[in-house]
Amino acid sequence: MMTEKMMIRSLGSEPPLLADGRRAPDRREVSLRWLSGTFLTGITSSILMGVALFAALDGRQQLAIPAEAYASASADAHQDTSVTRGGRLIAPVIAAKPSDRAVMEVSTVVHDGEKEVVRRQPFSHVKMMLAANHVATEDYPDFDPLAIFSADEPQPAPQSRTGAIYGSDVESEVALKTVPFPTNKSDLNMAPGLSLDEVEENVRSNGSVLTDGNAQLAALYYVDPRRFSAEDNDVDLTAGLAARVLEQNMTVSAPESITPQTEEFADDILPVRQDTTIAKALADSGYPQPQADGMSGYIAPLLGTDTLSKGDVLRIGIIQKGEQAKIIRASVYRSTRHLITVALDDRGRFVAGSEPPMLDAIATAFEDNSFAPPAGQNLPRVYDGIYRASLSYGMTKDMTALIIKLLASNVDFQAQLKPSDYLEAFFSVANSNGQATEDSELLYVNARFGDTLTRFYRFQDPEDGTIDYFDQDGKSIRQFLLRNPVPNGIFKSGFGMRRHPILGFARMHTGVDWAAPRGTAIIAAGNGTVEKAGWDSGGYGNQTIIRHANGYESSYNHQSAIAKGIVPGAKVRQGQVIGWVGTTGESTGPHLHYELIVNGTKVDPLRIRLPGGKSLQGDALAKFEDERKRIDTLLNNQPASDQVASK
Repeated sequence: MMTEKMMIRSLGSEPPLLADGRRAPDRREVSLRWLSGTFLTGITSSILMGVALFAALDGRQQLAIPAEAYASASADAHQDTSVTRGGRLIAPVIAAKPSDRAVMEVSTVVHDGEKEVVRRQPFSHVKMMLAANHVATEDYPDFDPLAIFSADEPQPAPQSRTGAIYGSDVESEVALKTVPFPTNKSDLNMAPGLSLDEVEENVRSNGSVLTDGNAQLAALYYVDPRRFSAEDNDVDLTAGLAARVLEQNMTVSAPESITPQTEEFADDILPVRQDTTIAKALADSGYPQPQADGMSGYIAPLLGTDTLSKGDVLRIGIIQKGEQAKIIRASVYRSTRHLITVALDDRGRFVAGSEPPMLDAIATAFEDNSFAPPAGQNLPRVYDGIYRASLSYGMTKDMTALIIKLLASNVDFQAQLKPSDYLEAFFSVANSNGQATEDSELLYVNARFGDTLTRFYRFQDPEDGTIDYFDQDGKSIRQFLLRNPVPNGIFKSGFGMRRHPILGFARMHTGVDWAAPRGTAIIAAGNGTVEKAGWDSGGYGNQTIIRHANGYESSYNHQSAIAKGIVPGAKVRQGQVIGWVGTTGESTGPHLHYELIVNGTKVDPLRIRLPGGKSLQGDALAKFEDERKRIDTLLNNQPASDQVASK
């Protein structure tokens, strides 16, 4: 008897059914009919899928890709491709808009003997976000602290080539000559004076017609012109005037593009600090007015209003190619809450879009007004950032080196850039292309690194003709004395009691030791006069002592050799090479023993509070303040204390 399990096992073991005399198929044979049917079925399925996909794309033959990915795909092949865990593969970059650069014609006055020559000269005004992807147009020197502090900067000409900013515009070159007013006798023919009756008559007849609203012309006719005219409208009140009052006329020429023509995506974060319209917020941030009005027309219908409230954040996504910036997306946030987004579709129209990925810069927009890249994006060193940005904005290597030297006392150039680091400069150029030359002069710098703000102005002291850079209070930004005369040396021993390495007992160490290889250059800590240069029998070896102002002296010991020309009575400048590191005298290895002496007392060079540099006083300070106000007015500067880092 067959059980149920046996029946299940026997299923499928029956021989095939045969009809019409056909034989059972051989498993080793291939059915051509089956193979052809399978092949045709696959081709038909592929065609049907292609037709369906083409219909879904509405005739477009390319899938859209995000703007960030598009920009990344077209970027230079040599960009950094390193990726860290937790970082974004495609990181947003900081926007550098064309409005951050302008060339303007400014009237300046230069002293030429007894004359003052006023002429118009082109100046470039640049605002650089250092963390943006700037590409240097030429090679620049590697970081070398000795080169930064050394006094090899070109000495300015006795008279400034650029001169001072003039208070008014001139149409062409004007020469002014000042002569004493003749108080006793004059060679000029004097016209007879008017009687009181004649003055009164002229005022009565002409005073009213020469007034137009709040504007009054400083001229009176001696003869009423209406006496010879039948109708009042025939009178030309300006016919007899030799001078006219004209509005200020300033032209700004767009500089030639010098940045590489590569496309990249950037987010521009615009915090709204007071109620304003969308168009005005964009225009105030540097976008052209037609572009600002157009974006307002796209955003307002979705937002329900064309006004942004205080505390809102406007996020603009742009594709940049050189200095050309094209808006492809705009989002509005209320605090960190997303309201609306409009984006450019494949047909070039702005339509409602989905919320883009959140950025930390949205939450911190009102803190430092800067763009914060996500974690994992490595920014270059401060030194590299300054050089790359400055060279890409048309500055020369010498001018950039001068900026670095002037900032050296306040900025750590080996630190990593922060997204808010910012540099603004105003300098003379040769023409409207905005490129500086070897004759260009730096007039103004405004820098922010972290929480440190530095602003200084170029000024020529009329008393001694020297040219230097001063802060807004008229104090030189240069240090009075450097604390380390061996910039690339290593600190080895400080000031105070210690066990002497040779004598073997405790002894006062009256200086600071900086270790460096034999032959390393030693620079002067400040301007001064050499008081001693030669061998010291007390254990200091080759010693140089420099006398500075206000009772300060600096001593450099154990030198292998003293530089040529460093003799008693010689004048030295801060940063000038005065000798080389050695191990002469009582020394266990090559190093510099540096001492600072104040009024005969040796003090700790690293702890003493050093005085600032030169301070302007009296008439020089008054002239500097006038020059500073002219530059601030020209650049529309805010007071330094109220300044917020600009985007």
